[in-house]
Amino acid sequence: MGRLEGKVVLVTGGASGVGREDVLLMAREGARLVLGDRNEEAGNALAREVGDQAMFVRHDVSSEADWQTVMAAVGERFGRLDVLVNNAGILESASLEEATLEHWQRIQRVNGDSCFLGCKYGVLALKAHGGSIINMASVSSWLPVDGYAAYSASKAAVGALTRAAALHCRKRGYAVRVNSVHPDGIYTPMMQASAPGVDPKYLLFDAEKNRAGRACMPDQIANVVLFLASDDSRFVSGAEIRVDNAILGIGL
Repeated sequence: MGRLEGKVVLVTGGASGVGREDVLLMAREGARLVLGDRNEEAGNALAREVGDQAMFVRHDVSSEADWQTVMAAVGERFGRLDVLVNNAGILESASLEEATLEHWQRIQRVNGDSCFLGCKYGVLALKAHGGSIINMASVSSWLPVDGYAAYSASKAAVGALTRAAALHCRKRGYAVRVNSVHPDGIYTPMMQASAPGVDPKYLLFDAEKNRAGRACMPDQIANVVLFLASDDSRFVSGAEIRVDNAILGIGL
């Protein structure tokens, strides 16, 4: 029996990158999947690849109306929700002096507002029977990264919201755990777009060939998400799980 046998999981940004790896791994572990994304072609293709245990719903995570629509679709298809992975996000660079207010607000809306909406509607869906909410943050929530002030601020908000949501659930007696995952670089299409033309051998960590490499592969993050989604983590809540390969010790 899989670690998520019988559980219903919603993954936002589920059509590519870490979200796609989450969907594929959780499907193998017995979950029934709802994958939300703005990319309808890729989302529908992945749902077909997974099979009858998955469905795709177009989802703009910054839209409250879309959250309501997606939650209704989950209930109609599967009857309940057990796990929510707030994975969707965007990565755009701009120095503090170059950044515009529109740049700042767009990143806060997609990365921060979406996590607030996910936690709000996730708790409402889970509080009667319990479950797990997993928020994708970043090492940039605590490690200064020049050129990514807005992104870093949005991910710091995700971390703070995670702690607040976890405490909210504990104090009200809900069996809902809320945790955040803080990766360093992940070799996804989003990272590739931020480093166009750079050979992956210069980005990926390798203990022998490239110890300065910052990136891991998406499946390495998906395995951490799986742990937080499964009952193995039933006493873990309000935690910031750093998946950063000891980046703090590098002294950037």
